[in-house]
Amino acid sequence: QVKLVESGGGLVQPGGSLRLSCAASGITFSINSMAWYRQAPGKQREFVASITGGGTTTYADSAKGRFTISRDNAQNTVYLHMNSLKPEDTAVYYCRPLLANYWGQGTQVTVSS
Repeated sequence: QVKLVESGGGLVQPGGSLRLSCAASGITFSINSMAWYRQAPGKQREFVASITGGGTTTYADSAKGRFTISRDNAQNTVYLHMNSLKPEDTAVYYCRPLLANYWGQGTQVTVSS
C-alpha cells in the first residue's frame, strides 16, 4: 500500500522560507521520480517541481530560482525547500510519484503578514 505523508507547512511572512518533507512508503522509492504539486483555494492543482531517481530536477516557472527539490533515497523522503515566499504561494502542497496517481493528505502553506 502506497503511503505519502507530507509535513513542514505553516504560516510564514512574505520573503520567508519553509522546508517541506514527504515520507513515502509502499513504493521502490529510489527508482521513482517524485514530484510536488500545490492547490490554492479556488484553483486547480498545479505542478511545482519534480526530481528523478538520479537527481535530475524540473521546476514550474513560478518555482524557478526560489524553490529547490531534493531527495534522500536512504530515508525514502523528498523535500521542497522554498525561499522568498510570496502570498501567491499560499496553497496545500502535495507530493506524489510523478508517474503514479497516489496522493498524500497535503500540508498547508500560508504566506501572509
